[in-house]
Amino acid sequence: MILKDLLAQASQRLEAAQLAYGHGTTNAQDEAAWLVLWQLGLPLDSDVDTLARHAVTMDQHAAVLALVQRRIDTREPAAYLTGEAWLQGVPFHVDRRAIVPRSFIAELLAEGSIDPWLDDTTRDVLDLCTGNGSLAVLAAMAYPEVRVTGADISADALDVARINVDRHGLQQRIQLIESDGLSACPGPWDLILCNPPYVNAQSMAALPPEYRAEPGLALDGNTAGGTDGMDFVRTLLRDAPACLKRGGVLVLEIGNEREHFEAAFPQLEAIWLETSSGDDQVLLLTLESLLNLK
Repeated sequence: MILKDLLAQASQRLEAAQLAYGHGTTNAQDEAAWLVLWQLGLPLDSDVDTLARHAVTMDQHAAVLALVQRRIDTREPAAYLTGEAWLQGVPFHVDRRAIVPRSFIAELLAEGSIDPWLDDTTRDVLDLCTGNGSLAVLAAMAYPEVRVTGADISADALDVARINVDRHGLQQRIQLIESDGLSACPGPWDLILCNPPYVNAQSMAALPPEYRAEPGLALDGNTAGGTDGMDFVRTLLRDAPACLKRGGVLVLEIGNEREHFEAAFPQLEAIWLETSSGDDQVLLLTLESLLNLK
């Protein structure tokens, strides 16, 4: 068998299983490529067309199909099965202790989209709700002169973040702390990055198994009794002004919840940042806009 045929077989099986995607891939064909390349030990950024005639042994064939079947049977994200996820070409360890990293803030860091609000004096960056630490690592890579703190309420997630900080040799530049929101990280910060729990109650109830495999704490934005997914965000926007330096900014991801966000904060002057998914996923708030919210 050659790789082209194995990819087609794996893709067909995934497609027939009617799985949910969104943890690094968006369709069965891309997911099949990820699983096949990983199981064969080939670089995940390989051009599969170039490798189309790569020979696959019977044992490799069986191992790939077994992995594909695990994906179908368990309905876990592929990242949990492989123990690895990639953001902006950078590999990160991930397991069920932390949400699978997929933040659009990663794009903004790589493309320099936040840079106009920063300057040569920017030194202190907080990645709040850091999860597996991927945004903290990417921020440290993007801004070599800054000190980065990754904070999360989950000690388990921070253990995963530590693996990634160590993996990328950033122990001297990234500090990890356990914190419920901003309670243990008063700053002051030049930049706060935050991809918080923001899923509304109706959407939480309808999540497919792939998303339910992730820690609910990282998704559910209704833990204070609300239904619009904005419980954590309300507390964050209340507390953030006291934790930002003069000229500081907060970059906040709210996914598909722009409608609920704007309904919760109708007077807030937000700057919506362009990502590959449009201009309704991530917003930037200046200290001035947060102070005016009060």
